[in-house]
Amino acid sequence: MTELAETLHTSLDETARRLPDTPVEFRLDRSERRQLTARELVDRSRTGAAALLAAGARPADRVGLLCLNEPDFLVGLFSAVRLGCAVCPLPLPTGLRDIDGYLARIGRVAEVAGMSHLVLSASFDRFADALCAALPGVTVVPADALAAGSGDVQLPVVAPDAPAIVQFTSGSTAAPKGVVLSHRNVLACVEAMCLAIEVGPRDSYGMWLPLFHDMGLFSTLGAVYSGIPAMLWQPTAFVKKPGQWLREFAESRATISAGPNFGYDYLTAAVSDEEAAEMDLRHWRVAFNGAETIRHSSVSAFLRRFAHAGLREGTLMSVYGLAEATLSVTFPPLGRAPRWDWVDRDRLAGQGLAVPARPGLRGTRAVASVGRPVKGMEVLVAEPGSTVPLPDATVGEIHIRGASVTSGYLTADGDSGAATEDGWLPTGDLGYWRDGELHITGRHKEMITVRGANFYPQDVEDLAQSVPGVYKQRCVAYVDGAADGDERIVLAAESGMADENACRELERELRRRIVAELGLEAVTVHVVAPRTLPRTTSGKFQRLAAKDALAAASA
Repeated sequence: MTELAETLHTSLDETARRLPDTPVEFRLDRSERRQLTARELVDRSRTGAAALLAAGARPADRVGLLCLNEPDFLVGLFSAVRLGCAVCPLPLPTGLRDIDGYLARIGRVAEVAGMSHLVLSASFDRFADALCAALPGVTVVPADALAAGSGDVQLPVVAPDAPAIVQFTSGSTAAPKGVVLSHRNVLACVEAMCLAIEVGPRDSYGMWLPLFHDMGLFSTLGAVYSGIPAMLWQPTAFVKKPGQWLREFAESRATISAGPNFGYDYLTAAVSDEEAAEMDLRHWRVAFNGAETIRHSSVSAFLRRFAHAGLREGTLMSVYGLAEATLSVTFPPLGRAPRWDWVDRDRLAGQGLAVPARPGLRGTRAVASVGRPVKGMEVLVAEPGSTVPLPDATVGEIHIRGASVTSGYLTADGDSGAATEDGWLPTGDLGYWRDGELHITGRHKEMITVRGANFYPQDVEDLAQSVPGVYKQRCVAYVDGAADGDERIVLAAESGMADENACRELERELRRRIVAELGLEAVTVHVVAPRTLPRTTSGKFQRLAAKDALAAASA
């Protein structure tokens, strides 16, 4: 891709000048598709910026954006940043059952963000009155009204270091935290990402992730700025019928996509070997796998299944990123098959040492390599609270520093800085170096400590997922206190079995499996109904929220 201009909108203008007819196609459902070219996006965002100005928005305001994967999202985003506002992409409501809770969460985000305006898609007209009531002081602007602005309005010059996007981190509920990203941050990330995967004129992009999510948004911007065609599906289309989504993706001949680990599980479960053999995925060259724990079992099963469709092992890229880095932190070499570090599970959790072990043996764990830092990014592994580098194969907290890293957060207590005095930002993620590549082991705050011994929750979950009766491998593990004051591991697993005796037997088998493998008696298992465990807006299970939900249910 060519060098990007200084701001999101000037970079868009330059792309439209070179490749005005490059389309983004929005697949709203199987029959309705809408298209937006680069030139149309420029024209509509200029009009939209004038419309926001007429509605009372001013440079440096924060503007909420509540839209599906549809043209209104990109038009709203570029309209706001062209005016010098910072955009706050908002998660979508999942239905009417918890609309009051959803409105309360959005209200807290709006308050923390200091939101002045909200661009609302016509798809959510039925919520408009409720949103107005839940967001006092926020002017709701229908997305359709962005077409009514005057093209003669003089718009301000926006500085590259001005805030462009405030990304509220996944799972933000009672205490929302917004990651403030400047134009410079976003463009540095997009450039590094596209450079790492060598985006070229023969590429095209296809994605089902929601645009309000960082992986969905910034990978889509990468396609827009690279001037390659993009096709965006609705997240619900993927979740409800992953096999159908993959058939449409295959027919689109897209070369680049992205998703979390569970998405690859969905595809493997939805498509048989025979069905995979009828597909042609030879054109698929980059499939990012990130945003949650990358599991050896998931990756291996996916690659075995879709080898029947011509998928190459090197297509699946295990990557590491987070909202604080806009998105990308480390990528593996392009085209390399996924690489795993097999280590002693107990020494990894108990001593923080990645001691090599023979693959597949009992008591071992496969840790994915997520490669090396992308352009402009530095990565450090150190003890929490320190920036003194640890030796290779020693687990510590991951720190990052670079052009795409945020300068601070928006919280209920006001604006706050993110990095240490020397510029390193502690991520809360744990990992280690091996052979110059980063390996992620978990989250510092989710580490389970029971009777002085440390355990990673994903180790417990990995054991449970293979037990027959666990619904679609859905389970979470966390630490909790017992009535006697002792700590214990709690596993909550979803199951579709209606018979109470069968559920109790499943609980016993899960507990037996965990005790036998981990050598720990302090284990409690709860079997819950399907689709009970809470997820973030990006689909990741929330361990701490699950703990609170189960505690409330048993109170």
